[in-house]
Amino acid sequence: MLVASLAGGLPALAAAQELMTVGRLQYDGGGDWYANPSSLPNLLKAIGERTPLRVAAREKVVRLTDDDLWQVPFIYMTGHGNVRWSDPERATLRRYLEQGGFLHVDDNYGMDESIRREIARLFPERSLVEVPWDHPVYRVVYEFPKGLPKVHEHDGKPAQGFGIFLEGRLALYYSYQTDLGDGWEDPDVHRDPPEKHEAALRMGVNLFMYAVGSR
Repeated sequence: MLVASLAGGLPALAAAQELMTVGRLQYDGGGDWYANPSSLPNLLKAIGERTPLRVAAREKVVRLTDDDLWQVPFIYMTGHGNVRWSDPERATLRRYLEQGGFLHVDDNYGMDESIRREIARLFPERSLVEVPWDHPVYRVVYEFPKGLPKVHEHDGKPAQGFGIFLEGRLALYYSYQTDLGDGWEDPDVHRDPPEKHEAALRMGVNLFMYAVGSR
């Protein structure tokens, strides 16, 4: 089980024979979980080229009811609309995170209200807190001294990274008012300036590297 192997840390994972990948989380509620189709292949390519990790060319679509969930160290979810987890899904996700897994929630503009509700149901005893700018997730590979980079305007608010910490480990990261997934997409999709595309990829590399090396 790959998640269980996280206790070995980054060197153990780098030496693993199987290719790692990102799990794209398919969820119910009506949100477009499949948004930004070129984003994760581009992120995985960057991870493969810029780090010692061996990664697959494409993500794996997973649901919280799938056994495959336990084969990915990092799950990613995005969308513009509603998110809803069932009680069994919520219990499984909590167990996955408590056992070393990592969830990156990337608001694609429109899921903020529902995902905050679901995270509150997931960890009723904890609150989302802003991740401090000196946290390792902002410097594990690339330096982000001012925290999460701003990719898309949305409401014109500053980009913010929120988190849920479990025993001191950042287990859930919520990127808000930035849309990293848009930044990871093929450059001709959103026609972002090259520096925005690069900043988004660098932050994605940091997130993945932190996730696999944080235990």
